[in-house]
Amino acid sequence: MTRIGAFLAFSALVVGLLVSAAEARAAERGPVTNLPIPRFVSLKASEANVRRGPSLTHRIDWVFQRRDMPLTVVGEFEHWRRVQDRDGVGGWVHYSLISGARTGIVERDLAPVFTRAVPDAQVRARLEAGVIVNLDQCGPAWCKVKVGRHKGWMEKSALWGVRSSETFD
Repeated sequence: MTRIGAFLAFSALVVGLLVSAAEARAAERGPVTNLPIPRFVSLKASEANVRRGPSLTHRIDWVFQRRDMPLTVVGEFEHWRRVQDRDGVGGWVHYSLISGARTGIVERDLAPVFTRAVPDAQVRARLEAGVIVNLDQCGPAWCKVKVGRHKGWMEKSALWGVRSSETFD
């Protein structure tokens, strides 16, 4: 085998291992809940201490102060969940402070909320970046959202709190 052939074979092996590792991570399940990790949740409380480790004896590093804020669960230990916000900031919170209810944060300023899930539909409202919306359902490209008295459809790409490949009712 030539050096180039050996290099190509090695490269294919490395790429295969990386893809397998990514697929394994995507299929991970939490050891406590058996739910997928990572997964999106929302903050149930208006204030939540974020600790350095999974117990009350660990130091508080942050305090999340935004009810319904979407978070990503990236780890589990007994009654504790390791979470991250959209900036990757986080730590351990008690499971009683989070909810499975799905929410999202608007990432684009003045993002339109449409009456239907098509780009030429009537605009019902425009939301500023940072607004939290309730996610009722998400398809391949659109999410049905509710914020205040406004309901409608937003492009999934304008939201943080749902993966681009994720769909749910």
